[in-house]
Amino acid sequence: MTTALTPASVADAAQGTVTRGRVARRALRVLGGVLIRVGPALVAVLLWQWAATAEQSPYFPPPFDTAARVRELWFGASLADGVLTGRFRDDAGPSLLRALGGWALGGAVGVVVGLVAGQWPRAAGYVDPPVTFLRSLPKPAVVPVFLLVFGAGDLMRVGLIAFGCTWPVLLNTMQGVRSVDPVQRETARAFHVPTRVQLVRVVVPAALPKTAAGLRITLSLSLILMVLSEWLLADSGLGHFLITAQRSFDILDMWAAIALLGIVGYLLNLLFVATERRLLRWHRHLSARG
Repeated sequence: MTTALTPASVADAAQGTVTRGRVARRALRVLGGVLIRVGPALVAVLLWQWAATAEQSPYFPPPFDTAARVRELWFGASLADGVLTGRFRDDAGPSLLRALGGWALGGAVGVVVGLVAGQWPRAAGYVDPPVTFLRSLPKPAVVPVFLLVFGAGDLMRVGLIAFGCTWPVLLNTMQGVRSVDPVQRETARAFHVPTRVQLVRVVVPAALPKTAAGLRITLSLSLILMVLSEWLLADSGLGHFLITAQRSFDILDMWAAIALLGIVGYLLNLLFVATERRLLRWHRHLSARG
C-alpha cells in the first residue's frame, strides 16, 4: 500500500533534512575547534614519545611513562574514594591552599590600593614610587627577608605569594580606573552622586575587565611562587615533592610533579575564565553594541 505524499509531509521531511544538516555542520565546527586546540599538543606529545623511546635518555622519560606515574601517585584511587589518592591530598592540597590563599590576599591588596591610586591623583603620587621599586625586585631576592620576618612556616609562603601577586593586579586596576569614560565621571558629578556611589556604580564596573586580566595573570604566578617557596625548608607540597625528586635523581617523579603542576594550572585557568565570562557577560554585550 503506497502512502500518499502531501505538501505537509514533504515540508516536514525538508525541515528535518535542514535540521540534521545544521546539527551536522555544528558538530563539524565543534570537532574542528577541538582539533585546532588539541591537535598541536597531541602531535608534540607523540613526537616526544617517539624521540624519548628512540633515545632512551634517563633524563627525558617518555610522556606516556610520566602520565602513568602521575596516575599511580595521585589519581590511582577507586571511584568510591573519588579517584584522588591520599598522596594527592598530602602533596597538592597544601600547595593549592597556599597558592590560592596568597593569590586572594595579593589580589585584594592590589584591588584596594589600585582603586585608591587610580581614583585620586594625589594618592597616586605617594603610591607610584614604592610600587615601582617593590615590583622591580626579583621575587627570589626577597625570600630571605620573608624567612627572617615570618619564619619558615606557611605564613612566609602565603606572604611571598601575596607579595608577588599584588603588583599586576594593582597596576591593572589603576589603569582600569584611569580609563573610565570622562563623560560618565562628569555626569556623576553633575548630578552630585556621592563618591562612594560613584566608586561602586561607575568606577569599579569600568575597571573590572582589566582587574580580571591582572587576576588571571597572577593565578599562574601564584603557582610559580608556591613552588619556589616550597623549595625552602618545607615538608609538604608539590614544590617539596619536586625538589626532593630532583635531589634524589628520581627523574620520573620529577617529571610527574611538573606534569601535575601543569594540569593544576590549566584547570585553574579554565575555572577562572569560565567564572570571568559569567560575571563579565554584561561587558561583552556592551562592547558588542559599540
